[in-house]
Amino acid sequence: MTPLFKKFLGMNWLLVLNIVALLVFGVYAIYNASAHKDEAELALKWRDQIRWALIGLPFFFVASLIDYKWIRWACLPMYLAGIGGLVAVILWGVDIGGNKAWIRIGSITVQPSQFAIMAGILILAVIFGELPRLMPAFRRPWLRIMLAAMVAGVPAVMVIKEDLGSGLVWGPMFLSMMLIGSIPFRYLITLLLCVVSVVPLVYVFALKPYQQARINSTWYMMTNQLDKVNLQDEGWVAKHLQIAVSTGGLEGKGPLSMKVPEQASVHRMFFPHESINDFIFGVVGEEFGFRGCVLLLGGMALMLLQGIFVAFCARDQLGRLIAVGVVAMFFVHTFQNAGMNLVMLPVIGLPMPFVSYGGTFVVVTLFLMGMVQSVWVHRNISAVKKRPVNSTREEEEE
Repeated sequence: MTPLFKKFLGMNWLLVLNIVALLVFGVYAIYNASAHKDEAELALKWRDQIRWALIGLPFFFVASLIDYKWIRWACLPMYLAGIGGLVAVILWGVDIGGNKAWIRIGSITVQPSQFAIMAGILILAVIFGELPRLMPAFRRPWLRIMLAAMVAGVPAVMVIKEDLGSGLVWGPMFLSMMLIGSIPFRYLITLLLCVVSVVPLVYVFALKPYQQARINSTWYMMTNQLDKVNLQDEGWVAKHLQIAVSTGGLEGKGPLSMKVPEQASVHRMFFPHESINDFIFGVVGEEFGFRGCVLLLGGMALMLLQGIFVAFCARDQLGRLIAVGVVAMFFVHTFQNAGMNLVMLPVIGLPMPFVSYGGTFVVVTLFLMGMVQSVWVHRNISAVKKRPVNSTREEEEE
């Protein structure tokens, strides 16, 4: 039996089935959201989602079967390529839905911010997990934090200017990797206090008026202060999201609701383009009801728990950090997407992993789960080199 085939058999097949189930569920949800539209391009988006999933699956299996240690030398070129993609957006970006976050390559559009986040996870894993071993000077926690903050801060600021939702992923991802990266709690607490103290200043001076209005309207609607919300302006989207989810009930309206006028899907009527990505959870709530929402969140929770289990079983700190960084990214996407569709969080566009429509995002998420799978497949390979015959125990420990 060849080593490659042994790796293939040793994959976490429960995780593979979980991912495939989410992809299938996502294709069906996209079909329900768009197949009945008159626009031919929009009506066939579910086929495009299948095509992107098939493109991403080879990346998943290749990343799974190759030892993840390769990122020690590849993370920097990938990081620089991600920065280059963000610069390309500034120079030649395409505006879609009010956000200039895509570049067009031939007949397809690519979102470089997703590649930048992927590269950010890998390079932060190397900084926190490998750099102290390779360069003793970086065993000082404050030095690792400063380097990681500079490395993550540059693309984070560039992404926030293009797409606020994608930019907010960097914060929880960075803190989660710090928590696992052998950083003392006093540094984490200090950093959290600094972030909390800066949040009001960001709200007042950094956010645009329409962004502040989204936050305010969400709070007023959660606290039932509807007289303070203009439902025809900043509260218009949130109002229809509430209607869509609440009218789904336990069983949902079903995929054929458009054929019955009095049961017409709110999402397909008011958000034809956004319903397949940012508002996909609202589609699930309206079409499949509470049962569909529980099924979707249960599938996502199972995948995240498996990622945490892989982190516990990792052979070294590098693998542990990769798994935690990916889990943190997916958790933020799931939490924000479900929260804004339930009008519990401001409407800030973030897709649901494996379920929302998106070419670049689907490929990137499959590659990242392939990296988590690689941590699992190579967990039993010794992380410590064999000690030479003439070496001392002290030299081995050093």
